[in-house]
Amino acid sequence: MNYPPKHHQDDNINHIIEVINAYPLASVISVSENQPLITHLPLIFEDGKLIGHIDIHNPQANYLKNDCDVTLIFSGPECYISPSVYATSQLPTWNYIKVHLKGTVKAIDSKAALKQSLIRMTEFLEAPDYKYVLEPDNPKLDRNLNYIKMFEITITNWEGKFKLSQDKKPSDTEAARTELIRANQESIKHFLDKVF
Repeated sequence: MNYPPKHHQDDNINHIIEVINAYPLASVISVSENQPLITHLPLIFEDGKLIGHIDIHNPQANYLKNDCDVTLIFSGPECYISPSVYATSQLPTWNYIKVHLKGTVKAIDSKAALKQSLIRMTEFLEAPDYKYVLEPDNPKLDRNLNYIKMFEITITNWEGKFKLSQDKKPSDTEAARTELIRANQESIKHFLDKVF
């Protein structure tokens, strides 16, 4: 048997880009001296590449230089699926949407490019309501440019992992979809009530 099962793989790049755009916080993984370095950063898909920014004091910042390889994980919705949601007899499972990418980093040293990129990223993340605009003449923005590194990633490998009960009967697949929506809406509130 091939793993992961083909019906849980989604190689449609447009679907993968939809996940990146909807859930832009990536786990950025690189390796230095056989030790993994992992940072969680929002990355924006722009002109076929991923654009990101990292604090210069982050140990991983020194690694995100030209031609270094990175692995990226984007996480979409996920939840436990109880057999009770299905119309047919099934076993418990976990459904999720994940995107795994591999790519090569290029450092962008231009302060002007960094500034414009931070403005564009803010605009993207503020959509669709645009309640805040990061203005180019914002003095706080200018003061912080020396503490941020910009980089772009050329994607070399795309892999979508969409485990959504596709191997079940259509009615059970739809029931699992409904449960994924319900569980994500409720679990966030329950979790935050406990920790915050």
